Amino acid sequence: MELRSRRILFVIVILLSGFYTYLGTAIDTITASQPNRDPETIISNGSDFILGFFSPGISSNRYVGIWYNKKSEPVIWVANRNKPLHDASGVVSISEDGNLVVLNGQNEVLWSSNVSNSVTNVSAQLLDTGNLVLHDLTTGISIWESFQEPTNTFLAGMELSSHMRTGPIVQLRSWKSPSDPSPGSFSFGIGSSDIPEGFIWKDSQVYWRTGPWNGQLFIGIPLMYSSYIDGFQLLADGQTGFVNFSYSFPNTSMFFVLTTLGILEERDWDDKKNDWEVTFWSRETECDVYGWCGTFGSCNPEKKPICSCLRGFEPKDMEQWSRGNWTNGCVRKRPLLCDRINKTGEVAKEDGFLKLEMMKLPYFAERLPIPVADCREYCLNNCSCIAYAYDAGIGCMIWTVSLIDILKFPKGGPDLYIRLARSELEKDNKVVVIVPVVAGIITCAIFTFFLWRWMAKHKTVKDKSRALLLDRDDTCSVENFNEVELQELQDLPLFDLETLATATNNFYLTNKLGQGGFGPVYKVTLAD
Repeated sequence: MELRSRRILFVIVILLSGFYTYLGTAIDTITASQPNRDPETIISNGSDFILGFFSPGISSNRYVGIWYNKKSEPVIWVANRNKPLHDASGVVSISEDGNLVVLNGQNEVLWSSNVSNSVTNVSAQLLDTGNLVLHDLTTGISIWESFQEPTNTFLAGMELSSHMRTGPIVQLRSWKSPSDPSPGSFSFGIGSSDIPEGFIWKDSQVYWRTGPWNGQLFIGIPLMYSSYIDGFQLLADGQTGFVNFSYSFPNTSMFFVLTTLGILEERDWDDKKNDWEVTFWSRETECDVYGWCGTFGSCNPEKKPICSCLRGFEPKDMEQWSRGNWTNGCVRKRPLLCDRINKTGEVAKEDGFLKLEMMKLPYFAERLPIPVADCREYCLNNCSCIAYAYDAGIGCMIWTVSLIDILKFPKGGPDLYIRLARSELEKDNKVVVIVPVVAGIITCAIFTFFLWRWMAKHKTVKDKSRALLLDRDDTCSVENFNEVELQELQDLPLFDLETLATATNNFYLTNKLGQGGFGPVYKVTLAD
């Protein structure tokens, strides 16, 4: 009896251990035998992410998604974004051919991982990175992952890939609306160009640019100069033409989302506020919209109007420009040297360059493997070169097509050198000379004016003092005496200067009695 009890206890222990093992592995995993049914969820091992069914915004449709296990629960990936469920009958499972699938109540496939090689022994696991990975349990390798098919969110460890000639391979795609996760009008990825840079496209048209990549950051995003020197990585294979862009910041819950309005937002979790803080990477102002000021136009959000033609250029359509429609851009006022020689045959002064500081460099830059000392001369000696710039991480860049999407930064950003006819630069030099001269003349005039005011004021005070003295002297005049006093005054004896000199011993100091308001007073000794 005792032996039988021990055997029963042993079987119970084995069953319980198997049950708890199942619980431990199934919490973040989907298998063919253990699918995920609405409203069930699975959660990553570290409890950072959840996978399950959800209804976005005011919609009643059901989608399979992954979201942060935070209070605000932003959805970072959607499986069946093109085919929603209209009820709660959805199931996420592993199909017979080894694909991860979303099924409705009629077992119709609404979404599939579409792995071509048939593998039967597989499972799908949700990782703490937010990546849903389909594993071949036989070989242990990954045969599919959600990071390869992102929706509108760029997570740490994810790679946006592109080919330098054919364009984006893995890119973000915005939701159509906050209640509809189906693909919207905007996408974000790495474009095909001579120098890698990121783009937001609106219906396949360029909507915003990051500027060229210099090995550490995109030089067209001032925010990156101060905050993101070491976190981002862009790897370009010159032989294959493939480009991969990723980022990694330890101990942070940071991600990027492309909104329905085409804005690339950075979101950081704030433990104190218990919410996400949002920083805009694109579309802070209208200047961020690609080509807002047209060709050869420069945008400055701190000025009114925000668009202006580059120096040496004028609006192509003045009427439209004055109305605030700047898309037609600007045209050159005076032809460059090569154009003047070809058209008139004249021998003229060579062109020069105007320096524009802290700029978002225009699109369509070409990179040259030459040192900075040769960059200017190369552009000057090449009739097709209309501008150049230099960045230590990129090297010499030149432009041979119309300059577009130029933006003035308040800080950060490289310098851009625009090629102008010599007459435009000489005109500019005259302005540089005239302005200080005029400023000096104005300063002298102001100084002279205030000096004159001071002298006039001083003269007025002096005149008033003199008038007061005269008034004081008038108190001793005849008009100020009555008849008796006047008679007494007339009875006083009068002495000439010679008599007074004799009486005072020629005004000798020993005869001086003192000093009064009208002068010295002397003792007089008359002859009688």
